[in-house]
Amino acid sequence: MKGEILITGGAQRFGRALALDLAGQGYGVSISYRQPRDSLAELEGAGIKCLQADFSHEDSTTEFIARIRKTLASLRALIHNASDWIPESVQSNPADVMRQNWAVHVQAPYLMNLALADLLRKGADQHGQADIIHLTDYVAGRGSSKHIAYAASKAALENMTLSFASSLAPAIKVNSIAPALLMFRDSDDAEYRQRVRTKSLLAPGPGAEEGISVVQMLLSSSYITGRSIPLDGGRHIKNG
Repeated sequence: MKGEILITGGAQRFGRALALDLAGQGYGVSISYRQPRDSLAELEGAGIKCLQADFSHEDSTTEFIARIRKTLASLRALIHNASDWIPESVQSNPADVMRQNWAVHVQAPYLMNLALADLLRKGADQHGQADIIHLTDYVAGRGSSKHIAYAASKAALENMTLSFASSLAPAIKVNSIAPALLMFRDSDDAEYRQRVRTKSLLAPGPGAEEGISVVQMLLSSSYITGRSIPLDGGRHIKNG
């Protein structure tokens, strides 16, 4: 086995595709999921450990960390993919919106990075290095009028990449991936898809493979840390 990799939010969409790809390459893969899904049977059938956790609650995050420490002796990589896309609305309590976005995108990765750093050092590759990868968002650098708390929390996660890269070097590389739109949801209608297509120079929704290729590049590199890798299809130019 090539090493153990932990992916948060690995039961659906990009996280699921990444988990299956890494398991197929010979890594031991563990994922977190918040709610039971039909996809868990497929993941478990591929030898992937599936652990329930709700990172919007600190107690659940703390329990999850304890379970990982009991289950795994080392980690080759920790990939923070768990995310909540909660907008501001007249029906929502703004304090709750900020709290939940912050808990999932900032507090949980912060606590896990600190608590699992020793496992990452034990799971280093042939270069003596392990990886932490934060999945942020295109809006971390531009903001969002409809997802203010979400954008702010993703920006904080991107900034945290710099601090952890500095504090954990050279044994642990810490980087971010900032996608604009990799995958459409099944519920996205044709009107929405066409509207989004006008926002970038390249066609949006290229699929999970684009994100997987960047993860693979970061895992194989021994000389990239403290960076945010944009996956926006040239959207920053078109909207600049």
